[in-house]
Amino acid sequence: MATAKPLTDLAYDDLAALTSPRLVTELPGPRARAVMERDATVTSPSLPRAYPLAPARGAGAVVEDVDGNAFLDFNAAIAVCSTGHAHPAVVRAVQEQAERLLHYSASDFYLPIYSEVCARLDAITPVVGETRSFLTNSGTEAVEAAIKLARRHTGRQYVISFIGGFHGRTYGSVTLTASKANYHAGFGPLLPGVLYAPYGYCHRCPINLSYPECGLATVDYIEDVIFHRLARPDEVAAVIIEPIQGEGGYIVPPPGWLRKLRDLCTEHGILFVADEVQSGMGRTGRMWATEHVDVVPDIVLAGKGIASGMPLGAMIARADLMSWDAGAHGSTYGGNPVACAAALATIDLIEGELADNAAVVGDQLLHGLRSLQARQPLIQDVRGIGLMIGVEFADAEVADAVEMACFHRGLLTLRAGDSTIRMSPPMVIGREQAATGLHLFEEACAEASTGGA
Repeated sequence: MATAKPLTDLAYDDLAALTSPRLVTELPGPRARAVMERDATVTSPSLPRAYPLAPARGAGAVVEDVDGNAFLDFNAAIAVCSTGHAHPAVVRAVQEQAERLLHYSASDFYLPIYSEVCARLDAITPVVGETRSFLTNSGTEAVEAAIKLARRHTGRQYVISFIGGFHGRTYGSVTLTASKANYHAGFGPLLPGVLYAPYGYCHRCPINLSYPECGLATVDYIEDVIFHRLARPDEVAAVIIEPIQGEGGYIVPPPGWLRKLRDLCTEHGILFVADEVQSGMGRTGRMWATEHVDVVPDIVLAGKGIASGMPLGAMIARADLMSWDAGAHGSTYGGNPVACAAALATIDLIEGELADNAAVVGDQLLHGLRSLQARQPLIQDVRGIGLMIGVEFADAEVADAVEMACFHRGLLTLRAGDSTIRMSPPMVIGREQAATGLHLFEEACAEASTGGA
């Protein structure tokens, strides 16, 4: 079966300018159902599909499916399409690079655009002094590189990650991941030497305390339990932390929490690795989420939105940490020139306007969602920074009902954690599109509150 084309012939600008969904068939439509039928026979059943969306093209913050239905995209393909779908500047950069050179391995040769991207990352990353970067195909590969570098540089074996954290699905990164038991089930033994600490999750505190009376006790757990009972601090190579947990539920830790953790790492010579795969690249209104709390990592991990949907990730580290020898780590495709061209255009757009837009429209969404919370008892918590917003419900069943009700209204959201709807629209989203999204989300909550009646 050939890939179906969308039914409509809207020009890019007209599609991007839509401020409301335009649904022309039932959902899923006939072409989407045909795609789903083929998919069920030839793809891995491990792929966890959220709802029956079969996208055909996108423009800005709008996605059109194979049946010609136009949706407002409030998940940006899991926060990947940072500059919107098919941003003309990114498309132009990709096309120009593809006409010159599709690929040459930077592991074995001096690919000019590879070091150009690394120089840009050095300029925008909040690490003290000069940095060096290793480019990968994805966020999970950046995590793997950080594990290897931290152990190699420090000579220590242990790595600490956090309950609720998500760092990827390859063996090292999935070991660090502690958001769902299903990610580990049947794959053991996993990477040895990984220890877990509770995250600063105030809405559902893992140690049943309340902020600020708790004194940020989940950080104290590392010293009181891990260092005292499990591993001495001089055997811990790194703490790998999402400054805002992503797949775990868009959880923002309380004020002072990341600073206390950073100070603990500094005291014991432990590397502070900020996994900004989802929270970085302007999503929170600044280039990196750690900038909001003035915490400086030793290593920063990037991915998802770094190249507007092209496969790229990065491990950016203090130059003095990059003490490994030639051949200690490499990648055939990491830093592919086409993906690098997309990254350079993406960084230009984020620095030029999109981080600021994320801050402005993010404030609009947060204000609107908190107003909705005051009149919608289904909503238990609203949290976030910029365009990284979580809306928490009582349980997964309610969250799933809201997510599906959004889909059927033409609003694409995505569940995270146990019972949270995440909102991470492309950073090009306009204020009128955001207002429409709020209205549709309120309707979806109302439907879920009445059981779909």
